[in-house]
Amino acid sequence: MNHEMGLYDTPFNSIKSCRKTVEVRLNDEKRRKLSVGDTITFTRVPEYDETLSVEVVALREYPTFKEMYESIPASDFDTVGESIDVMVEQTYQIYSPDQERQWGTLAITVQLID
Repeated sequence: MNHEMGLYDTPFNSIKSCRKTVEVRLNDEKRRKLSVGDTITFTRVPEYDETLSVEVVALREYPTFKEMYESIPASDFDTVGESIDVMVEQTYQIYSPDQERQWGTLAITVQLID
């Protein structure tokens, strides 16, 4: 199954260059439809001028972003050198703590499709 999602410039380029292998999302209704082996087409936002496709190779659920970031190496997010607190605060600029409590979080391990 193919899924479509937007992705800001920095994480888009990190996945494109294979430095980022784990994408962070809420585990909301849309993401609960993901399965290992599915394809995600990411569109770079806000420009909407480029896409890339990845295969979902693993899905891991966590109650909070902090627990996710403590469990997965920073290199998988392309965030080496950033503190977990900074990573959580940056994520809260996209998703609210209320959304996190409602849905939980999902670490999507991806592999770029050539």
